[in-house]
Amino acid sequence: MTLSLKWAAAAIAAACITASLPFAVGHADDAALASPIFGVKIPAGYRDWKLIAVGEETGLDELRGVVGNATAVKAYQENKTPFPDGTTLVKLAWKRKPVDGLNGAFVTGPATTVQVMVKDSVKYAATGGWGFGRFIDGKPVDAAQHETCFACHEAHAKDFDFVFTHDAH
Repeated sequence: MTLSLKWAAAAIAAACITASLPFAVGHADDAALASPIFGVKIPAGYRDWKLIAVGEETGLDELRGVVGNATAVKAYQENKTPFPDGTTLVKLAWKRKPVDGLNGAFVTGPATTVQVMVKDSVKYAATGGWGFGRFIDGKPVDAAQHETCFACHEAHAKDFDFVFTHDAH
């Protein structure tokens, strides 16, 4: 793939993510919108962050896009793990919607969740340095769901500083 095609593909992916975000974000400072256990909020301005990678969760029939703040992007560009404090990753998820007439092609359907990881090695020392937030319609899910976050990341992503997403660039 030529450089211009790579740029175009990345731009299209980013545009698709930005254009199809019905997620509620406007109240990032409201304490009621912080995740239980970790106190993580949906970060203001995340819609303008750089796309790190896309993925698919077939078990949930979802398409996902992961964006990162400037600290995350720099760490990925420099292949730096463990990730530095201040790294923030946001995973956006949508149901897969088949494209009529194009067998096997999908686009984003209804939004399902926004999931956030924030690196603070002191505050979140007990969970590998990461705080977690999972939100539906801009509101955090219950504590029971947040209690499962680190266990899953520890079991499946320990070798990459508890992060599933690798840079797709």
